Parts: sequence; C-alpha cells; structure tokens
Amino acid sequence: MRKLLVAAAALTLGMGAMTAQAAPSVSAPLIERTKFFGNPSRSQGRISPDGKWLAWIAPRDGVQNIWVAPIADPAKAKPLTDEKTRPIRSYFWAPNASQILFVNDKGGDENFLLYGVEVASGVQTTLTPFEKTRVQVLGISREVKDRILVGLNNRDPRWHDVHSLDLATGKLSLVLQGDGFGGFDIDEQLQVRTAYRPRPDGGYDLYAVENGKVAPAVAETVGFEDTGSFQGVGFTVDGATRYWVDPRNRDTAVLVAQDVKSGARTVLGESSKADIGSAMINPRTGKVEAYAVNYLTTEWKVVDPAVKGDLEFLEKNLEGEIAVTSRTDADDLWTVAVDPVTAPSALYLYDRKARALSKLYVTRPELEGATLAAMHPVEIKSRDGLVQASYLTLPPGWDSNGDGKPDKPLPMVLLVHGGPWGRDVYGYNGQHQWLANRGYAVLSANFRASTGFGKAFVNAGNLEWGARMHDDLLDAVDWAVKNGVTTKDQVAIMGGSYGGYATLAGLAFTPDVFACGVDIVGPSNLNTLLSTVPAYWEAGRKQMYRRMGDPGTPEGAALLKERSPLTKADRIKKPLLIGQGANDPRVNQAESDQIVKALQAKNIPVTYALFPDEGHGFARPENNIAFYATAEHFLGRCLGGRAEPFGAALVKTSMTVPHGAEFAPGLEAALKAKVQ
Repeated sequence: MRKLLVAAAALTLGMGAMTAQAAPSVSAPLIERTKFFGNPSRSQGRISPDGKWLAWIAPRDGVQNIWVAPIADPAKAKPLTDEKTRPIRSYFWAPNASQILFVNDKGGDENFLLYGVEVASGVQTTLTPFEKTRVQVLGISREVKDRILVGLNNRDPRWHDVHSLDLATGKLSLVLQGDGFGGFDIDEQLQVRTAYRPRPDGGYDLYAVENGKVAPAVAETVGFEDTGSFQGVGFTVDGATRYWVDPRNRDTAVLVAQDVKSGARTVLGESSKADIGSAMINPRTGKVEAYAVNYLTTEWKVVDPAVKGDLEFLEKNLEGEIAVTSRTDADDLWTVAVDPVTAPSALYLYDRKARALSKLYVTRPELEGATLAAMHPVEIKSRDGLVQASYLTLPPGWDSNGDGKPDKPLPMVLLVHGGPWGRDVYGYNGQHQWLANRGYAVLSANFRASTGFGKAFVNAGNLEWGARMHDDLLDAVDWAVKNGVTTKDQVAIMGGSYGGYATLAGLAFTPDVFACGVDIVGPSNLNTLLSTVPAYWEAGRKQMYRRMGDPGTPEGAALLKERSPLTKADRIKKPLLIGQGANDPRVNQAESDQIVKALQAKNIPVTYALFPDEGHGFARPENNIAFYATAEHFLGRCLGGRAEPFGAALVKTSMTVPHGAEFAPGLEAALKAKVQ
C-alpha cells in the first residue's frame, strides 16, 4: 500500500489555598484562548487523486466538518458533511475521487466507524454499521479504484479480520480471518502480503500471505527490543520491491528496500541520531523518493533525483517545517503544508511543471500578526548520560538577544508528552504558545522511552515508569534551573495520558519538586490501568507488560503498585487539577476517581473536571477552552502568570466539577454563571 508517512515561588497549603505569586511581565498582548484552542479555520487540506477537487476540515455551525471545492475555484467551497456534535478529525479521498471517507466515534469511546460521503450528491453512508466495533483502514491503492481493505473486530473484539470493502455498494467481503494477528502489510493490488503474529516474549513473527492464506512457516522474526520502531512501509506498484523501517542489528531504524524475489536488502537512508520516520513515495510507481530524519528538527534527504529540484524549490520559497500532504495520480499537483513555528501553519498548492506556489489558506488566521514565541531545540543530558532532545519556549520579551535563554529566571511549566511511546517535535504548539503568552517558560523533554531516537533509548524506559523515566524529567528541571530559565520553587508539571501520569507521579513521588500539577487523563493505578485496556490491544499486551510490568506475576504486580501514584497519594501536598473524559477506553474514569477520592480523604486540595462527552483527551473545542480556562487560572494562583477572565468559557462546555471547584480561582463563579 502506498503511503505518505509523514509530537512556586513559595506557596502555602493551609486549608487548601495557594498564595498568589507576582505575575511575570510579558510584553505581548494577552491572546484569547479561543485563538489557540477554538476550531481552526481550515485544516488537513488535500487534493483529490484526479486533481479536480480540494478538501479540508472546517467548522460548520461550530462543528468541524469536511468541505470540498473545485480546484479551479476554491472560493466555491461547500460543506460535504453535517456533523452536529462530534468533530470530524481526519478523512481521506476514495481512490476514484468520487467519495470522501472518514472515521468517527461517539463521545470519545474510540469505537470508530467508517463513513463515506459522495462528492457530487453529499449522500452519506455508514460503511461499517457495527456496534462496539473499531474499524482499521488497512489498504488504499491508486491502482485499485473501486475498493479498499479494512479491519473489523466485530466478530472477536481482540482481533481484526481483513475485509474488502466495495465503495460503490458498501459490500464487505472477508479476505482473511485475523485470529492471533496484530497487523498486516498490503501491496498496491490490495493483496495481503504479510501477517504479524505477536509472540509471548513481546516480539512478533512475520508470515507470508498468498491469496488470503497464511503460510505455515515464519518468514521473519522481530525481537521485542526492535518492536518500537520496526514497520513495513509499502510496496512498489509492480510488487518487485518492498520497503521497511528496520532497527534490527543496529540502534536507529534505517529505511530499507528489499528485492522481493531475491530477498536482497539495500539501505536507502539512515541516521546515527534518529530513526527514519517519514518517506515521500511516488504515486505512480510506489518508489521512495525522499525520507526525513527528525532529531531536533526535520531534515529531508533525497533518494530519487526527480524530486530534488522540487524539494529545493519548496525549501527556498517556504520558511518553516515542510510536509507534502497529498499528490495527484498524475503527480502534477501537490499540497504542501508549512509550519513557521512562530506563526500559524499554512497550506499551499504546488504546481510542479510551473514551479509555482499558491497559498490556499492559513489554519488560524486570527493568529496572523500576533506576537508568538520562538521554540528552541535543546539537548539535555540525563544523570546516566542519555541525551534528551527537548524544546524550550520563552515568553515574548524575556529573551532580548534571541539566544534561547531568558534575561532572568521566570516561572516554568514542564509539559510532558503522552504515550509514553511517542515524542515531542519542533513546530507550532498551541499549548506552548498559550503558556508562554501567559508568562511561563515551557519545557518539553523527550525522556527515555520516547520514540524516534533509536531502540536503546526506547528500551531504556522498560520497567522505568515513575523511576528513571521520572528522573529524566527531574534532570530536565535541574537543567532549566542551572541555565537560569527558572528557579526551583516555581516549576509546575502538566501533561496528558502518560504526561498525566508523570504529573501525578511528580506530586506523589517527589512532593517538594513541583509547585502544582495539571493532569489530563493520566492513570493513577498501573494495575487497574492494565486490567482495563481495550480488548483490541491484545496484540500489544505482552509488549506493554515487558515495558511496564506484568500484573499476572507477583513481582510485576508489586512493581506496578510501587510505581502507581495512588499508592503514595497521601504524600501529595501541592495543588492538583485533573481533567478526565468519562468515556475514555484507555484510561478509565476510575483512574481519576480513585485518586480524587484518596486526596479527599486526606483533605488534600484537588480540582476535578469531568467531561461526560469525551474520552482520551478532549475533541470538542468548547471542552478544551473550558479546561484551559480553568487551568490558566489554577496556574495563575500557583505560579503568578496571566489569565484571561473566564467570560463565556463554560457556556457551551459539558464540563462538570464533581470536586474542588473552590481550589481553582474564579471557577465556582463561572460554573454558577453557566447554570444561570
């Protein structure tokens, strides 16, 4: 399948009150929350395979929907979908360009269904009309226009069966029953070529597949230590070559071309500092033309000279991080996204023959001309010698010579990414910009277990939740203090998912380090977390156990208990704000409920914001705006930064506050105003 692969000051608790800090001075005007967290005006623009249409996501009656416009006249755009509540967050063109396909869930339950909508008529069809089912889009090919391959777990929630979906009739035909297999590689003729079977040791075996039949013998083996970055990339159209991103027998994952007939492999791209994570693939041949290395920033490397001039032209004429987001079948037109970091990203139409760029839109035009902050890539050494690729953002006016060091120390938020098997990247970051605008330095560190920096770095995080992974975050704080970014008494910790766990761990395991914490959908009890993961995570279960601890063994259960913030909740003494989606299938609501209950019992201040229509994170902008309004007032009391008045921030949100509204300044009054 052809792909474009493209991250306090002293405070007193007393009766749960925080002593307000002096506000740091910021030269830039206060930017409204809605400009950071409201709907982008347009996003995810893509050209149709036949080159006749443009599509993008934009608000319709306040909800993100799909729009289309003729390529010759983008001003004649029309909304194609009419979602009323749940925003559409991704979509793709059908190979024949007659439909746009998208997935969506209900209230954040992650039971994603696939929908198709006709471009000409706007008629929408539910293509996978099954309850409690999570669809996977497995194969899309420009060579096969009338169907795609999807995975469905409606027969057995643990495993996805491969089906061929006729796009005209909606008929689903079973191709391969997926019992025991965690993934598949598909070629350009929509033939399943490889099936991945997880092994008890956390690795997986690869089996050849022919005509829907899985071969009895193992074709290749991927060890547990390599699973963090190994993946099949795709096949050439003629089926003669397949591509892998492969870390076996080395540290960083390299881009490999394999001759299917002989098995011979050729390394096309590699880096000693980072895994190969992105590739540009020719839409007509399926051949790799370029690849990207992302260590601190993204660098594109040319494989095929045919695109060398194109990439040089784009890099010369566009300032920022560049990504080719779509290409026509004829490969004459591209859409190209550019991220200037200190301005909102924009999308351009690139005519290859004319070597001409036309700006299509800016994602957040309301931020054009605003004083946004630069992001500075930095390397931070951990106590045992590992290097964390990290990103520091400083408020406007605090770095007079632009060297990435503030003129004097200021309050800082350590913003921790989720996963933890993911990473932070260089680019425009709404959370960084919002916090910097409020007067804080913002530091995001790629701690051990973060992906993209080689398998040794990922595997250094195995069984280290709340231990060496947490030490890395403490080392990042120490680095910031030593380099004059902040002082020890004015650092908050904040994050979502694993970042939420890190927040809870920071306050529970190292109660004197952070002035306060903001946890978004973070697990508090690792044993209950692993006992409630969705059934369709079965293929990765053994990997999770080897990386976190095995709850099925006495030693593993004891380790998970020791590393659970709930176990040491009574040590928390700094204020905490928690945000949770009630429908979260990954980190169940009970994860937040139980730590709030434990803190209540000890009279420890905690504010608990619960969203009945959200899951793992907040999709609806009304809910994001409400939570971040609460968070900036909470941080303002803790660290002294600026805060925009609540105003109407809670009017359209579903947010409830089961406990602790009194600990977030202005929240009680805003909730009362919402009811009125």
